[in-house]
Amino acid sequence: MPDHIRMILKHGLIGFGISVAFTAMILVFNIGNLWHLVTHTTEGPVAVAMLIIFGTVTFGSAQIGYMIMSMGEDEDDDQGGKRDALPVADPVAIPINAQGRS
Repeated sequence: MPDHIRMILKHGLIGFGISVAFTAMILVFNIGNLWHLVTHTTEGPVAVAMLIIFGTVTFGSAQIGYMIMSMGEDEDDDQGGKRDALPVADPVAIPINAQGRS
C-alpha cells in the first residue's frame, strides 16, 4: 500500500477514535439531556451512529489536514515571498486651457 494512502487511513482512524471518545463524553456528561433521549427512543442507536459517523468525518478531516500541513520542510530560510519594486510612473504636467471655464 502506498505511503500516502497508509497515512490518510491512519489519521482517519485516529479521527474515528476521537469521534468515539467525543460521543461517549457527550453521552456520559448528558449534555442536552442526550443520554435520556438516546436510551428512551427507538431511534437512539441511529442518533449515536450518526454522531460517530459525522464526528469521524469532522475529526478525521481535521487530523488529516493537520498532518498534511505539518509535512513542510524545516529548511525554509526565506522570510517571506520575493518583493519586486513597484513600477513608479514619472509625473508629467499636462497643460489645460483654463479660459473656457466660466
